[in-house]
This record gives sequence, C-alpha cells and structure tokens, in this order.
Amino acid sequence: MAATQTARARVRAELTNEIVSAAREELASTGAAGLSLRAVARRLEMVPSALYRYFPSRDALLTALIVEAYEAVGMAAADADGRSGRNPADRWNAVCTAVRGWGHDHPNEWALVYGSPVPGYQAPQDTVEAALKVTRVIAGIFADAIPSGTPAPGRLPAAPDTMAAVVGPIEAELLPGRPPEAVAWVVMAWTGLIGMVSLELFGHYEGATTDFQQVFAYNMGALGHLAGVG
Repeated sequence: MAATQTARARVRAELTNEIVSAAREELASTGAAGLSLRAVARRLEMVPSALYRYFPSRDALLTALIVEAYEAVGMAAADADGRSGRNPADRWNAVCTAVRGWGHDHPNEWALVYGSPVPGYQAPQDTVEAALKVTRVIAGIFADAIPSGTPAPGRLPAAPDTMAAVVGPIEAELLPGRPPEAVAWVVMAWTGLIGMVSLELFGHYEGATTDFQQVFAYNMGALGHLAGVG
C-alpha cells in the first residue's frame, strides 16, 4: 500500500510539473492576463476537467507560477551572495548582477512578478514568503554591514521622528536594531534594483545609453554605498 501511494504521489508530482511547464510556455505566448486552464490543457492534449484535479482555478495555477518565479530569482540572489565572499559591497554588487541576469533569462516570469498586476487576480498569502526571498538576501547583506545599534550614517538626511514607526515592520522583520534612516535606504536600494531591471526589460531605456550594463553597475554601486555597504 505504501509503495502504491508513493508511486501515485510521484506520478502526481510529475504531472503537476508538466502542467506548470506548459503554463509557463502559455505565459510566454499570451501573457498572464491571457492564461487559462483550457489553453494549458490544449498544450498537454488533455481535457480541461483533468487539470482541475491539480489546479482548481486559473488563479491557483497563476499562484504556482508566481511562487516558482519568486523562489527562482531568490535562489539566484542567494547563490550569488554565497559565492561573493564576505565584503558587503562585493555581495551587493554580485546579487544585483545575478538578479538582472535572471530577469534577462526569464523576462516573462519577471513581468509576472514585477510587472502590472494581473486583472482579477488576488495574490494569496502563499506568495508573500516567496516574494521576500530576494528581499531577505539583500537585507542580510545590509544587516551585516550595519551592526545592530549603529547610529544612522551622517551622510544620510535625518529621518523625521515618525519614521521609526513607519518602517517599523521592515525593521522588525528584516533589519532589527537598525536606525530608520538605514532601513529606508535599504528599501530604496531594493527599489532601485528592481526598478532599473524592470525599466530595462520593458524597453524604457531604449536609446538612452550605449552601455546600460555599465550604467547599471555604477548606479547599483552608488546605491549600495549610500545605503551603507561601501
């Protein structure tokens, strides 16, 4: 009985992976808004009703794709961080390069998680922890560079008295004991990374520079320096 259950679980896992892979191909063809279980079923030469045993709705399938994408870019960031040594500036620059590289290799998945919201889709709680994977890697670099209890660097403008409460959730979750100025600048560094890659992939820098990679590397280094890693 146990062997039979194991075999069934294996078959189910394999078919689930095939469905997600077909959905990924459909995503590249139609975009997230056009994704449907019926279209995925056609790719797999299955009847749509068979897919409902694995994914009860389009949104459930979208959630699987979103979680997969967040985890993949998070893994790329974590791998780059782990290979880059102990210097925070080197780690930050390596992670920025890896995240941009992943975006270039997976533009459709990048658009799914960092592009416009999918009409009608409400992201469940399942996506939150996956979405934080890149953020946790980045926060870990800055946490190592800014020891707990360190006052805000003098080069940063002083935060208003209300800022500590405003960034309190981020500070508590990712950067405990760091001053609000530092927490806010880490948010800006993360935003700068995701924003620059998004604008590049969506074509907004077309014709703006002859060597975007050089501009990107400089800007990421400057953001890291301002936020405390260099």
